[in-house]
Amino acid sequence: MARGSTRPTSRDVAQAAGVSQAAVSLVLGEKWRGRVSEATAERVREAAQELGYRPNLAARNLRLGRTRTVLLVVPALTTEFFAGVYTGAARVAAAHGFGVVLYPSPEGIGPARDPFGSAAAALDGVIASSMAADALTAIRGDQLPLVMLDSDPAGSLGAATVNLDIADGVRQVADHLLALGHRRFLHLAADIASWTFEVRARELAARLAAVPGTELRTTRAPISIEGALTAAAAALASDPRPTALVCDDDNLAAGAYKAARRLGLRVPDDLSITGLDDLALARAIDPELTTVRLDAELFGERGMEALLAVLEGRTPPRGDIPVTLVVRGSTAPPGAPAG
Repeated sequence: MARGSTRPTSRDVAQAAGVSQAAVSLVLGEKWRGRVSEATAERVREAAQELGYRPNLAARNLRLGRTRTVLLVVPALTTEFFAGVYTGAARVAAAHGFGVVLYPSPEGIGPARDPFGSAAAALDGVIASSMAADALTAIRGDQLPLVMLDSDPAGSLGAATVNLDIADGVRQVADHLLALGHRRFLHLAADIASWTFEVRARELAARLAAVPGTELRTTRAPISIEGALTAAAAALASDPRPTALVCDDDNLAAGAYKAARRLGLRVPDDLSITGLDDLALARAIDPELTTVRLDAELFGERGMEALLAVLEGRTPPRGDIPVTLVVRGSTAPPGAPAG
């Protein structure tokens, strides 16, 4: 076993003592008086001693106010969405005297190179997208105050989780298409094992299943225009052809546009297409894309605010960030069946 692989974390101490990670930080940082009971403090100290837990250097630096640096872990820097997340997080961080360092995981798969000689010693906390969760292994993010973005609250590694209301966004898309009269659907799903994409699939299937006479098929594609083109072209060639194509993001939708045109299909006359994100791309393609607007900057702001709360021993605000369906020219009632 690699050295350090079994080092206990503050999360382990919190679980053993039956308290939050914030309470562990308060007790071991000698800031618990007036915030937690003496009995709770004693439980935390005993749990830490039994587990052999030693606070890491980053935690000690935080208490002494030395680093004031936060790491933002994202899948890649090739999408404007995560640029917006960074902008929002950096804005809130700057207002509180913190800096934000970006840590991209190439292509969203596996960890990038450690950007520090000793990352844990240079950081006060981490904000991480679940799509880049593997990168946390390389920086030992489980030993730092951690806020997860786009992550299952029930199984999150972090002390707090911040989510966009993706489930509601998918319901808005489904309801819009159902109201137009669509009953044959194709879900162009991102070929990535991530909680946020599982939510999309689950909510779409549940909403359509509640309406009699609907049919839903699914095909998967990498999040790229070319990957989506190939997958959508194969799926749309089947009979009976779907009348509505629900895409997991706007890049997939752009690939679906190209597939439709190669097959001689008109959008939205022969095929309605929806996306999710509302990137600049959604307004650049013709017709403009019906999609779900995600406020990436607000997402980053909330993530940073949650981390600040964790660092200060406060309970982060709860509740998902609302999203909005933006109806444009890519959706319409289904046309007459192909002859």
